[in-house]
Amino acid sequence: MAQTSILLLLGLISVVCGIIFDKRQINQKIKKSKQAAKNYLVQNDKDVKKQCSTLIHESKQETEKYRLSTQEDIDYQAKENDNRQQRIEQRERYLSQTKKRLMDYSEYLKEQETANDNVQQELDNLKNEAESLLSQRASLLENQSQTSKSEARESIINAAKNELSREKDVEVRYQNEEIRANAKKIANDLIIDSIQRGPKDEPRNHIDKSILLPNGDIKLKLIMHDEQCLRIIESLTGTDLIFDERDPLLLQIATHDPIRREIARNVLEKLIISRQITPNGIEKQVSISTQDVHNELRAVGEHAARILNLKHINPDLLKILGKLKFRTSYGQNVLSHSIEVAQISGILASELGLNVSLARRAGLFHDIGKAIDHEIDGTHVELGVDLTTAFNEDAVVINAIASHHGDVEPTNLISKLVATADAISGARPGARSESVEEYVNRLKSLEHIANEQSGVKESYAIQAGREIRIILNPELVDDNQSKKITNDVKNRIESELVYPGKIKVTTIRKLRAVQYVGKRKKIAK
Repeated sequence: MAQTSILLLLGLISVVCGIIFDKRQINQKIKKSKQAAKNYLVQNDKDVKKQCSTLIHESKQETEKYRLSTQEDIDYQAKENDNRQQRIEQRERYLSQTKKRLMDYSEYLKEQETANDNVQQELDNLKNEAESLLSQRASLLENQSQTSKSEARESIINAAKNELSREKDVEVRYQNEEIRANAKKIANDLIIDSIQRGPKDEPRNHIDKSILLPNGDIKLKLIMHDEQCLRIIESLTGTDLIFDERDPLLLQIATHDPIRREIARNVLEKLIISRQITPNGIEKQVSISTQDVHNELRAVGEHAARILNLKHINPDLLKILGKLKFRTSYGQNVLSHSIEVAQISGILASELGLNVSLARRAGLFHDIGKAIDHEIDGTHVELGVDLTTAFNEDAVVINAIASHHGDVEPTNLISKLVATADAISGARPGARSESVEEYVNRLKSLEHIANEQSGVKESYAIQAGREIRIILNPELVDDNQSKKITNDVKNRIESELVYPGKIKVTTIRKLRAVQYVGKRKKIAK
């Protein structure tokens, strides 16, 4: 029991001691906090005073600067006001001087007006006197000549008209004679000048109708499996591919469509380069080549229009125009021929004072029908008229197309110029050529027409088919019949044959009588 009491007493003492110790610790902390707070307040007071001093100093400096700046503005404004006041005073002095000058000038004008009124009055008086004198003179002349004023005026006018009429007739007759005398020379000069200034001779672009394979491996790939690849190309391009009998590596591209021929040629060239001659590779190359060729058609048409400085042409018509690049006529590229005709037409139109742009446009489109004559039935003239009508081209262009081969009458000068330019372009030396087969056939046709005439002994086509000489049997044909045979051959050639330029038809009838007397020969002709 005693031990328990002691333990309780010790525990109580420990608690009291702990409380006293904690109280002392708390008092020390409070004392330290008060001291720290006091120190903080003192330091803060010093900082506040320092900041206040700095702010006051800065404010004074800014105030001083503002005062100085304001003073400078005030001084500047005062100076400006002084200058403005001086200018106002100068303006007032100038206005006063101007007012004085205007007043003086007003007085001068009043004096001049008065003087002018006096002069006008004198002029009116003189005018009245002159009219009176003229009236008196006219009356005196009428009395002396026994003719009224209106009759005299009419007589003078009639005499002048008669004189001018005679002079006009003489001048018109002279001008007409001068024009007739010089018309041919002027026309020749215009044609020569248009040829010299217009087209330029360029190497002829031949259209390739065949392609040469580089080696037998390519040919083997094309003809293997029963010519499967060759048949695929034919079906996709719409052409016939035939190997030449004389050259086993020369592949002929046979088709009436020049666009299909170009696509097939491009496909074969790409296959030769890539060497991927498989059905899938062929289909891919056909698709690419078709797109390339159609893009080229549009680009070629735009290039032709750009060369001739022509605008506002339908894009579809430009694409059709581009097809002429792959069309030829007697070896002459039709697109180059059309551009040449447009250039010559433009030069001739400029010399005659006509619409140059319209003449070039008509010349460019005059053979546009040849771009589709292998697709649609009809002559290239009819197809060209239909095309340009569908695309709303000018009536002058349509008439130029319709009349450039004489199918219809030209209704304007530009149509005549286009026909002239077409003849110049096709007939100038070196513009056109024929294949050997066409050349031989034309010569045979000329000789056949001549030999069919009654009384013809033999005939010869010479000068590359530009002249046919007919030898007649003098015993069967007289001179009158000779003329008739010449005319009949000419008419048949015009109606049955297609020929560039002119063909000269000459008939020869020669009678030779030979006799011999004794040993001496005598020949009578």
